[in-house]
This record gives sequence, C-alpha cells and structure tokens, in this order.
Amino acid sequence: LAALATAAALYFALSPKKSSSDESLPKSSSKDGGGSTITPVKSNVQGGGSSGSSTTTASTADNTSKAPAAAPPAASNKDDDEKQLHRRIEEIDRAGKALFKNKQYMEAAETFTEALDLIESKKSADKKASKEDGGQKSSLTRQIITLTNNRSAMYEKASFPDLALSDCDAVLDLDPAHVKARTRRLRILESQKRHREALVEVCALQLKYMNDNRDKLRLGLPPTGPPPVPQSKIEELVSFIQPEEIARAQEAMASNAVESRALPSSYTIIQLLKSFSGFNKWMSDAAKGGTVGKFTSQLEDLLEGVPRKSMEAFADNMATKATLLLNRGRRYAFEKDFGKAVKDFDEAYALVEDKGGSDESDHDEVMKAIVTAMGNDDYCRLLEWCGMCKHLRFDLKGALQCYERCSELEPENTEILVKRAGVKMDGANYSEADALFKEALALNPTASDALLHRANLRMLQQRVPESETDLDTCIRLYPNNLLARLRLATVCMAKEDLDGAKKMLEKAEEYDPDSSEVHCYRGELHFAKGDFNEAKSEFEKAMECDTSNPTPYVNAALAVVNTPSAMGAMPDFAEAIRLLEKAIEVDPMFHAAYVQLGQMKLSMATDLSRAKEVVELYDKGLEYCRTPEELRDICSMRILTVAQIDAAHALHMETLNMQ
Repeated sequence: LAALATAAALYFALSPKKSSSDESLPKSSSKDGGGSTITPVKSNVQGGGSSGSSTTTASTADNTSKAPAAAPPAASNKDDDEKQLHRRIEEIDRAGKALFKNKQYMEAAETFTEALDLIESKKSADKKASKEDGGQKSSLTRQIITLTNNRSAMYEKASFPDLALSDCDAVLDLDPAHVKARTRRLRILESQKRHREALVEVCALQLKYMNDNRDKLRLGLPPTGPPPVPQSKIEELVSFIQPEEIARAQEAMASNAVESRALPSSYTIIQLLKSFSGFNKWMSDAAKGGTVGKFTSQLEDLLEGVPRKSMEAFADNMATKATLLLNRGRRYAFEKDFGKAVKDFDEAYALVEDKGGSDESDHDEVMKAIVTAMGNDDYCRLLEWCGMCKHLRFDLKGALQCYERCSELEPENTEILVKRAGVKMDGANYSEADALFKEALALNPTASDALLHRANLRMLQQRVPESETDLDTCIRLYPNNLLARLRLATVCMAKEDLDGAKKMLEKAEEYDPDSSEVHCYRGELHFAKGDFNEAKSEFEKAMECDTSNPTPYVNAALAVVNTPSAMGAMPDFAEAIRLLEKAIEVDPMFHAAYVQLGQMKLSMATDLSRAKEVVELYDKGLEYCRTPEELRDICSMRILTVAQIDAAHALHMETLNMQ
C-alpha cells in the first residue's frame, strides 16, 4: 500500500489530521450535533460591515479582497454595472450567512443560487464584454467557484448528498485542484459506499499534496504540513474494494484448466523437493533407473490396441505403460525438465484411473485390476508425484485427493503426511496442517521434513519461539541440514538477533560454500544493517552461483534504490528495473518482483500511458498468484494504481512522476 504514500506522505503518515474549513462561511457559534462544522476563511464572497468585511473580487494570491481595477472612462457604465452586481451579491451573501448560522441550510443554499443566477444573467447579457475582459472573466469564475462550493456545503448539511456532489463536480470542472470540493466529494462518496470513486478522490488529494511539495521532495526535505488524508484511510478504502477484485482474479484463475496452469520455476521446484526427506533416495533411484531414451524405447515397444474385454491383458498393458511413464517422468525430474515430467505423470495417472473408460460399465473393475497389476509401491509413488504436480499448479483439492489415497495405502509414511500438511498450509488451513505435523512427528520424532515445515507454519502463525525450537531440533539431529540453518538465520533476523543470524550463515556456508541461498541470506543480513553496497555484492554472488534463483535479483534491486546518493541525485532506477525484470524472466511466478517493479515503474512513468502499463503488469502477476496473500498484495497494488491514474486524469496531470 506504500505505492501511493511515498517518502513525503509517509513522513506524516501518523500525524493527526486537522479538518479543512469551507470557503466564505462564518464559524458557527452553535454546536451542530451532526455533520461537520464549517469554519470561515476569507474568500471572494464576504459579509459587509466594519469588522473585516471585504468586496467580492478577492485576490487569490493573498486571500484578501481588492476592489476591481479602475475601468477606463469609456467603460464607466460597465463599471457601474459591476459595482451594482457586487453590491447585490454582498447583500445576498450576508443573507445566506445569517441563514447558515440559524441552520437553515436549504434556505442558505437558495440564496447562493440567487447569487449564481445573477452572475449567469450578467454573463449572458454581456457575452462579448465577458470574453474581451480577461480580468472580469477571472473574477466571475472565482465567484462562481466560491458560491458553488458554499452551496455544496449547504446541500451536504441539509442531507442532499446528490445535489452536493453535483456542485462539487461543477467546482472541480472549473478548478480541478480545489481541495475543499474534493474533500467533500470524498466524504459523500464514502457515506454512499462508493469506495472506488472515494479512493480516486483520496489519490487526487495526495497527488496535489505531493505536487505542491515536489521541490522539497527532490531535495530530500520534509514537506510542508501533513498529507491531506492519513494512510489508514487509504488502507481502509482498499480493504473495501479488495474482495471484489480478488473474486474477479479468482474467477479468471478458475476458468483456466489445471493442466494449462504454469509451473513454478525449476529453481523453486528443486528447493521444494529438497525440503523433503525422500529427496536423495528418489534422485538416486532416478539416476540408476535408466535414461529417458531407454524408457521411451520401451514405451514404443508396447503393444497397442489390447482389447478391453481381455481384462487381465488390458490391465497388465495399462499398468506396464503407466509404470514406464512414471519412471521416465522421474528421470525428467532428475534432469530438471519438469514440464515433461509433469506430462508423463499426468498421462500415467489417467491410465491408472481408466479415464478413457470412465463411462464403461466395468470401469471400477478395470481400474482395480490396473492398480493391482502395477503394484502397491509404484502406484503409491505415482500418487505421490501426481499430488506434487497438482500442488505445484495450485490444484489443492486434486493434490489432497492423491496424497490422501496414498496415506490410506501407506499410513505410516510421514513424508506424505508432511506433504498433505503443506497443501493445507497453502489453503490457509493452519489448524489442520498443525494436526498433520503432529501425527507425522508422533510416528517419527526425528522426521526432518516435519520439523522443517512445521517451523514454517509456526512463523506464519507468529509463533517465533516454537519455530526456533523446531529448527534447533532439526539441526541437532541433522547438523548438515542447510535449509534448517538458513531458516533459523531468518528467525534470528526476525528477532533482530543479527549476530545469531551471522553465525548461522557462517555455519551454513561451511556445508555449501557455493549455495546461492547462503549468499542471498547473507545479503539480506547486510541489508538489515543498512550496508547496502555489501548487500548488493552478496546478491551478485548469489546470482553467479545460480542464475535461476529470482530472489537475489529482487533484493539487489532494492539495495540499488536504497543506496545513499549525492544530494539531489536519483538512485539508479534503470538498473533496479532491469534486475526486477530479470527476476520475472527467470521465475514468472515470483510475486514480490511484480509488486516492486510495479511501484518503481509507476513512480518513473513519464506519462499516463506508461502508468497504464503498470496495470497490465499487475494483471500478468495475478495470473501467476498461488496464495491468498499473493492475491491480496497484487490486487491492492492494482487498485491503487488504477485510482492514481484516474486521479491524475481528474487533476489534468500528464504524469505521476514527481521528479
């Protein structure tokens, strides 16, 4: 949500907000139990009298009234008409103020309407003079703005919000930067639960504030006064809009078939597979089992067209083919060709499930025969791999079905319990995940993957001490468990124990000096200390160790923009954007890259068409979201970006760039 509230807005994000006053209306001595109090400022329409009254042609430069410039002798009649008009407006204005003090809001509104009608009549009667006399036109325009704004206030007080909004629109047509009209419009839109439109008004007020303070922002100086709207208001409005946006994104995701959903990057998949205790065993089996070519040749040699009526032969043929596809898929996974691996696992699963004969009367019998012919172990491994493939494509329901069936056949397989818990975690079912971890550890108290993944759950639940205990236990049992050491370093950083994090990373580096993750975590440690150059250096080492790891690209980009520069000099945003685009290139699902890149591109957009490209970027990011948290993050950024673009249009701004 910090996309809108940049350094200037954040500087005063917690400052108390003092409400603005409406133009040309006196402070009421009586207290109005409902609505907002209207406080006076000097304006174009002021009451007469000896105590501070003014003429109606006030200068906007010093907010005090000045008489119109003396007209040349040839225009004396015109000048007399002007004076008569102003006198009449003053009389009407005083009447309106008296009615306002008596809380006769609609009657006050009628008086302002009378004054506006006089101006309109004058303009209509002398269109030519009005066009030729620039000063007269400017003066009348200011009068119209002030009177219309005051009438809008009266309509709001009298509980006629639509009339008040109409007058706000009229004011903003003449003066898009009119703060009071926008503030009132925001207030009314909020009361009508028109949250999207209200957010646009918030953004317009913030953009004007930022634009007014742009010179100070360039110099790194604090802006003048607090922002017009607190950050909490932005967050509140976004929270109202979010559910609809998330539902829209989820509907779009659901419309895509599971099989067509993209897989995470190879790096992400490998890191996940490494976190399970059975990783080394299946990798060894895949390495020794044979090459892709061997399994392909065997598949080609299989008989085709075995009749279904010969159930035993048909089941044996299907089971043999499914087993070969399982072995070839596992070999593809060993070679990190996960796209082909998933295709083989899906095809094998379809054979075992007899999906081609699902409408046949003997479907259940044939399926049972295929499973029997395949053998329990191969069938369970196929279910396990299919569960993983479905999980990777965020088909949580399908993944659970595969894992649960596997658990029925292998009830003491703790790794399957851990994988089921992982699916529950991604579905935000933390209590059910916790129960599965407890069951796994009851079967095997030394299960490293159960300890490691439960530590992640504890962090999500903000149970940091318990997470630390699980990781300590894992490291005590398995001192060379690199992932446990890296995650314990994260826990130390969360506790602001930077020395503890440093020691843990040093130990991790002893076990794997070429680990991209070790350098990345070390960079984060430097970043936390404010050592941005050292952090960037470590992130670059992480990239060298593994170019497919997206995390160091994002972190290096953040280090670039946070590195202090000479007074007035801008960070190297071009380099930061290059790094973020590289992160998305290596892993299109790395949602943090979309968030950071969108913010950066929006702040650097030279025109609103460039700003609209950021919306397209977020739309792309939404296609790859996997968790509710990721959806909320990108939806929030998209909501704010659209509102800012609409606000810039309303203010007649051509860019959001404040530099």
